[in-house]
Amino acid sequence: MTASERAAQLVRIAAEAAGDKLADDILAYDVSEQLVITDAFVLCSAPSDRQVRAIVDEVEKRLREDAGAKPVRREGEREGRWVLLDYADIIVHIQHEEDRMFYALERLWKDCPLIELPEHVTAHQNHRARTVGSASE
Repeated sequence: MTASERAAQLVRIAAEAAGDKLADDILAYDVSEQLVITDAFVLCSAPSDRQVRAIVDEVEKRLREDAGAKPVRREGEREGRWVLLDYADIIVHIQHEEDRMFYALERLWKDCPLIELPEHVTAHQNHRARTVGSASE
């Protein structure tokens, strides 16, 4: 079983929206084999609470406009450190970079296949993923 076409579409839109707001380290995992509650996770981070909120706003706007999708659940918005947007087919995690490093969700899901994202989404990524990867080896 792999992520549905709908999930793949939502992942692409969410990743592009996050990239447009200069999110760092945008990754998407196909978690459909591991979880029954969703098909994919999108992970990204930002260096400030304000940028986290800007990314959240853009992801919600684009998913609503481009795919008619609204989150069924939203958590962490008040603090602006780790916002979770649950769209049933996908879950988007937008974290402050300190929280991203601390919780290291990519280590938890490393056995799940990565979903390839458009090159323009990942073109401006910073070096944090390489730093986290070498520290965990």
